[in-house]
Amino acid sequence: MILMCLLGDVSVTSRRRTTIQNRIKCCLFDHSRRKQQDSRCFHHSSSHQASFKSDTMFFSSNVLRLILLLCLVSSSFYLSTASSSNSTAAEQTLRPQEELQKLKLIREELQKINKPAVKTIQSSDGDTIDCVSTHQQPAFDHPLLQGQKPMDPPEIPKGYSKEDESYEDSSQLWSLTGESCPEGTIPIRRTTEQDMLRASSVRRFGRKIRRVRRDSTSNGHEHAVGYVSGRQYYGAKASINVWSPRVTSQYEFSLSQIWVIAGSFTHDLNTIEAGWQISPELYGDTYPRFFTYWTSDAYRTTGCYNLLCSGFVQTNRRIAIGAAISPRSSYRGRQFDISLLIWKDPKHGHWWLQFGSGALVGYWPAFLFTHLQQHGSMVQFGGEIVNNRPGGSHTSTQMGSGHFAGEGFGKASYFRNLQIVDWDNTLIPASNLKMLADHPNCYDIRGGTNRVWGNYFYYGGPGKNPRCP
Repeated sequence: MILMCLLGDVSVTSRRRTTIQNRIKCCLFDHSRRKQQDSRCFHHSSSHQASFKSDTMFFSSNVLRLILLLCLVSSSFYLSTASSSNSTAAEQTLRPQEELQKLKLIREELQKINKPAVKTIQSSDGDTIDCVSTHQQPAFDHPLLQGQKPMDPPEIPKGYSKEDESYEDSSQLWSLTGESCPEGTIPIRRTTEQDMLRASSVRRFGRKIRRVRRDSTSNGHEHAVGYVSGRQYYGAKASINVWSPRVTSQYEFSLSQIWVIAGSFTHDLNTIEAGWQISPELYGDTYPRFFTYWTSDAYRTTGCYNLLCSGFVQTNRRIAIGAAISPRSSYRGRQFDISLLIWKDPKHGHWWLQFGSGALVGYWPAFLFTHLQQHGSMVQFGGEIVNNRPGGSHTSTQMGSGHFAGEGFGKASYFRNLQIVDWDNTLIPASNLKMLADHPNCYDIRGGTNRVWGNYFYYGGPGKNPRCP
């Protein structure tokens, strides 16, 4: 309807436009040809002048209507295009806003994790160690711990002997500065924005990837472990030599640890874990670092590494969980160990951790767990890596020393003096130890027993090789 009103009678308009166009065409002839006068051009009768004036006005009116129509059509097209452009612009604008929201979330998380420092120590590896008042550590953010203070040290398991620690202990880089945290504080590695920006998810920062089964490799986790099961376990102990295996991707890691496990490998898995690891995503470098972990629901929503959530209660002012270990073992050279002991306090039921020769690090409160409130049903010792299959082939991330178990002492990595804690809070040899390697052509394991090392095994490997494509 709008189009018809604007154009009027199309046939009349067309005829009059033709007349006007002919006159214009004639009048625009070359000047030299104007001698051939055309009556259409130079007829000066008043009636024709009036007619010409009338036609011109009619034409002008319709031209204006046509222009108006074109404006409306153009406006409609512009609005449609502008809407599309604005939608694209909005999407582009959304990305910076998402980044700003992410930074805001990161800063909120950092405020929860990083507590006020009484003293700050700079480590040679770039770490900042904050000495935080013991009662202000992240653990006491937990509703069930608020207002409390750390528990007194428990009774050490019977049968514990420092004589088992016959090799040189590793220490931590930050402590080589000669500085230490004052009484009443604990050392905490400061978490930075860069640490959190490296994470694939801010919400999942400091947590392991969820797994359905321990021995499943569908998500790229591969293991070489010795384990015991079928009884009730109240702790475990071992000495592990420390290496600097190559980790080829930011989102892969290599670790060696002890697991104390209860529940099933589905939704209700409880684990307590401690050892050393290299994780570029978590720490931003490739130093081997002392770490802890826990979960009570198969890595779904509970638990975290180190002190990155409220859980583990630290009591030691000389050991920083998450700090780099030094020195490390070398191929055909000196071997350096860390000794770890995890056990359940018979009196209060909490799970304590000892690092090295008699240094109590702290404990996991019993209420964090379901099955582990009573005891463990399995203990594992060994290595784990993440294989992201770069380029479609197996990763070259190394486990342990990066050499196969068959190379033996000074070349392969090992666990020695494997023990478990029984119901009577007594350390006994980890007998009936079973061996499992998910991909023995990539990483393998080989065990044995002798008078000096008790139960032990060598483990590890290079990852990608002709037998592990």
